[in-house]
Amino acid sequence: MILPLAIKSLRNRRLTASLTVLSIALSIALLLGVERIRQQSRETFANSVSGTDLIVGARTSPVNLLLSSVFRIGNATNNVSWDSYRRIAALPEVAWTIPLSLGDSHRGFHVLGTTQDYFDHYRFGQEHKLKLVEGERFTDANGIVLGAEVAAALGYRLGQPIVIAHGSGDVSFALHNDHPFRVVGILARTGTPVDRAIHVSLGGLDAVHAEKSAEAAVDPLAAAIQKARQREAQRAVGTDQDRIPAGQPADQEHGQHGAGESGSPERTITAVLVGLKSRNKALSVQRQMNEARDEPLTAILPGATLLEVWEIVAGAEKTLVAISALVVVMGLAGMLIALLTSLSERRREMAVLRALGARPWHVFALLLGEATFLTLLGIVIGVGALYLGLGVAKPWLEQGLGLFIALRWPSVTEFGLMILVAVCGVLIGLIPAYRIYRLSLADGMTIRI
Repeated sequence: MILPLAIKSLRNRRLTASLTVLSIALSIALLLGVERIRQQSRETFANSVSGTDLIVGARTSPVNLLLSSVFRIGNATNNVSWDSYRRIAALPEVAWTIPLSLGDSHRGFHVLGTTQDYFDHYRFGQEHKLKLVEGERFTDANGIVLGAEVAAALGYRLGQPIVIAHGSGDVSFALHNDHPFRVVGILARTGTPVDRAIHVSLGGLDAVHAEKSAEAAVDPLAAAIQKARQREAQRAVGTDQDRIPAGQPADQEHGQHGAGESGSPERTITAVLVGLKSRNKALSVQRQMNEARDEPLTAILPGATLLEVWEIVAGAEKTLVAISALVVVMGLAGMLIALLTSLSERRREMAVLRALGARPWHVFALLLGEATFLTLLGIVIGVGALYLGLGVAKPWLEQGLGLFIALRWPSVTEFGLMILVAVCGVLIGLIPAYRIYRLSLADGMTIRI
């Protein structure tokens, strides 16, 4: 009886009630939206690479190595020589390796040089493999495989020629026009930085940079420096022959890479993804690589470094949640103000109810019911607005910001936030309910003629 009466009472004050519900709905949509984006961003970040035991790069901070090699944020401080890569691949504890070479781009998207092992061993999410929706892997130095977001944003199709540029900026004038690539495959969407990468073979990058080196060799000083580097690299290769396990070809990377990917001695790479035969050996192999004397290296555990990254951004996360919570408080405060300001106007209404036989606790329950109904209705509309907004903005979030927000049922945390807001709305409703209860008692004891 109380709830229908409360709804009818609110209907008579529909403008004020609508504005109150709107403020609560917007605050709930903001609070849950921030929480959803925070959760999805963390999941996307954590799922960008899985199944990789170690990431090895030149000497730098662990966070910088993770961001530059996996998330394409920032730049590597230095490159890793091909000889060091071969020594890493030849370790008995190593099951597979994936070399990564960055530094080129195409229309703002990073170009990633790698080998066939990338498609065989790279995992994301819950150990998901990379899949092609069109075409095939690159099989020669001219093939190129696009991430899903690159293909969608640029409208590229199979067989289309692509010219890459040196550097990772959106605009570059150092175009490698002499060596155009051809699109041979398009990867399925992963929700990771893979979608925003252009994949080529290391042999293709070698061919591009060799042509640029030949042009630069017109300078006698540059030619002399390049010859000196080649002689040093050849001596290093000769010394390294004794370190390769018996029975393993010297021109292959731990028996994993296909033809044409053996690499020249002067080749350098950005980082190496390493998979071990036993994860129990991860710490010992990490220490062994970090203490290498031939070349200063940094080996990191991806999971442990991700925790460091989240510690860095934890302050920003808490700030966003706090701002959203303040907005919810303002919405509930608006409801309280609306109910309190209407009390003096509703004393006549309450007097009529008392004259019809309503008791003081009926009047108390009426105001509490109104506050509860407004809060619950605001929560429902806010959740609906959130899902509608996410559905409309989903393509823009994916293409513009790289955020992949899943339209799924609210999580336990989100349900907890909704329950907390509902409880706060009921508690706030106790204030005007108690005030009208006192006024009702006073009016009830007044002699009316």
